[in-house]
Amino acid sequence: MTDVIAQHWENIYASKMPDGLSWYQAEPVASLELIEQVARKKSAIVDVGAGASLLIDRLIDRGFTDMTVVDISKEALGAVQNRLAHRTAEVRFVTANVLEWNPDRHFDVWHDRAVFHFLAVKDERDRYIALARSSIRAGGHLILATFAQDGPTQCSGLNVCRYNADQLASQFSDGFKLIHTKQEEHITPSEAIQKFTWVVLERESFQ
Repeated sequence: MTDVIAQHWENIYASKMPDGLSWYQAEPVASLELIEQVARKKSAIVDVGAGASLLIDRLIDRGFTDMTVVDISKEALGAVQNRLAHRTAEVRFVTANVLEWNPDRHFDVWHDRAVFHFLAVKDERDRYIALARSSIRAGGHLILATFAQDGPTQCSGLNVCRYNADQLASQFSDGFKLIHTKQEEHITPSEAIQKFTWVVLERESFQ
């Protein structure tokens, strides 16, 4: 199944330039705002499902020095590496399905813009939640965005689950507490409006 999913996303990134994809942002404003609220310059930050996002570029611009990007698509991560050129020293690249990833370290900040909402099966959600719980340091933060309840029902031909802030927080109630929420209206390159729900969750002390 992972090979099928990987090929799906490789085809997506091979068929369009990054700035033609519906989730493209020239400036990842919400992500940066929320990360800068909870992170220090030396915080260990991971962006799961990073795709070809410009978030890492902007974090480097702001002086962050310890970043990991994870995506299932080699094509997407290759685009980021080519774009960053000599600035990749601060970034670790991991090509993996996040549900099968086994990190060898802990993180202070876990960022996910629109991966979790693709997890339509409870077992997948449970695996993701368990991974986040084991990978984020106590006192660290999970910054998560999904389509809002009045957002799209599909993305890139795949069904998604839609959430409000309370529903998202309840998914992570074992080990995390909600500290902030945000609503965002993302304007796609084709000028469609996509509504997102953001939550910032704090990792509680390990039991």
